[in-house]
Amino acid sequence: MGLFRRRKRTSVASRERVADRADLDHLENFVRTRRGVEAYIEPRTTVTETTVMLIADDGEWTRRRIDGPEGARRFARRLAIPIYDVRLMGYPQRMRDYNERRKRRPELF
Repeated sequence: MGLFRRRKRTSVASRERVADRADLDHLENFVRTRRGVEAYIEPRTTVTETTVMLIADDGEWTRRRIDGPEGARRFARRLAIPIYDVRLMGYPQRMRDYNERRKRRPELF
């Protein structure tokens, strides 16, 4: 009957996709069209793979999957932008300020 048959467990993250060309193109376009962009590595969780968050000097941000922490560092080196580990540095205040402005005046964004 199979009621007590063991099933192989897989984590949610293992079923998630990793960065593809569209993700990298989006990130590169963000860097090229904004000023003062910095990268923040976000660690893998049970829900998502490693991501990189790019934050511009005005606080605007974007996030996409990336091929692990080393992939994020290679990406940042290639585009000559600073990169930080969000677990060590946290997110910059300008990002929180940007989110607050968006909440208060969504018609501007």
